[in-house]
Amino acid sequence: MADSALATITFGRAAPGICVRDIQAAQDFYSRVLGFEKVFENGDPIGFMVMKKDRAEIHLSQKPDHKASTVNVMHMFVNDVAALYAICEVEGVRIIKSLADKDYGQRAFVFADPDGNRIDIGERRS
Repeated sequence: MADSALATITFGRAAPGICVRDIQAAQDFYSRVLGFEKVFENGDPIGFMVMKKDRAEIHLSQKPDHKASTVNVMHMFVNDVAALYAICEVEGVRIIKSLADKDYGQRAFVFADPDGNRIDIGERRS
């Protein structure tokens, strides 16, 4: 029953929820370095925020005692991974894994946001 019902369901966009210690600092980082814009906020003080750029969306949640994971919390595809890598270097972003061609058909790198959240950025190779 579940398999046949699932075959008729179409999934829409998925947006990662990322915890941050300082939501305003996170907004500044994702705006300034990656070009995201705030499209929604909730709470007084703000405890939740939606940031968007093109088809990518990030949901930020304020958590003052947040401790970053040692695994990637988000993977994003871009159309020019080398250009974004160069921007991250210029902005002094902490690079976890340098830009490299991967055996699974992507060129990718991993960086940490100011809260230590690991973000994997990739571009499919032709």
